[in-house]
Amino acid sequence: MANTPIDRRWLPLNALRAFEGVAKHSSFTAAANALLISQSALSRHVIALEKLIGTQLFERKPHALVLTKAGQHLLPAVMKSFDRLEYALDDIRNDGSATLRTLRVQMPPSFAVHLAVPILRDFRRAAADVQIDLVSPAGVGPPPSDVDVAVVYSKPTVTDLVTDLLWPVRLSLLCHPGVAARHAGKSLVEFIEDNELVHVRISDQPRHYLWTQFARHANLGSVNVERGLLFDTAVLAVQYVLSGEGVALIDNYLFADYLRKGQLVSPFDVTLDDGYGYYLITHPEALSDTAIALFRSWLIERFGTGATQANLHLAVSNE
Repeated sequence: MANTPIDRRWLPLNALRAFEGVAKHSSFTAAANALLISQSALSRHVIALEKLIGTQLFERKPHALVLTKAGQHLLPAVMKSFDRLEYALDDIRNDGSATLRTLRVQMPPSFAVHLAVPILRDFRRAAADVQIDLVSPAGVGPPPSDVDVAVVYSKPTVTDLVTDLLWPVRLSLLCHPGVAARHAGKSLVEFIEDNELVHVRISDQPRHYLWTQFARHANLGSVNVERGLLFDTAVLAVQYVLSGEGVALIDNYLFADYLRKGQLVSPFDVTLDDGYGYYLITHPEALSDTAIALFRSWLIERFGTGATQANLHLAVSNE
């Protein structure tokens, strides 16, 4: 038989505040100091919350305090709920006058540097009362719980988060126009064999993952794709290719402006769908937050599938 739903009239607000403090500080002592209560009182609050929901929220190791799966599920909901209460109370206290709101936003380095950062000023003009705290970790996977909105580079996954596909990644072999001119008339195999390969690191994948997938997709046989330079991000790889050396597998849309301007060219009409995409991730309980909803809508309008197709068409028509 299912447990009786928790009645909001009896929500343990102090216990939830204690849980949030311990989770943020990863320490009962530090959380007690921050909340200005005794450590024993803080511990009693957390234990009472664990008894209420019938499961542990922390795994208490000898030298560490780690959130359990239940704790990881609860923490973002608690943080967002308290955040919204703070914002609402501040609005009322300030008699409805505008107050600055800070959104913590996560974006992959290449997406942030090449697409988002140059136009964030447009969002700031449209929403002057919203400040952006941008973090840009490398790698793939879900965003941490303390992020309001995140763009992630990943394969499709099923989670409790709200996920919007901005665009599916399609990789093309791109190089400097001079490289293409020097090797004009060569077959794809000859072109790859006679040029330096530029690799982009993909977290949790082998060093030469993308080129290996491309070689298999294009039936390149025994061509050696395990040579060349490796870069942590696509934006670094592109900067090297723009210098006039090497060939790289690069997302058509992410660097469509270089294609339009003729700074990069695609000498072969072969693309690779590697299963990855750029996804916009939002916590479900955050959708009612006006600032988060506004920023989410702005990102989808700027980088969603419709905008992507238009930019890709423009890139191809100008090659």
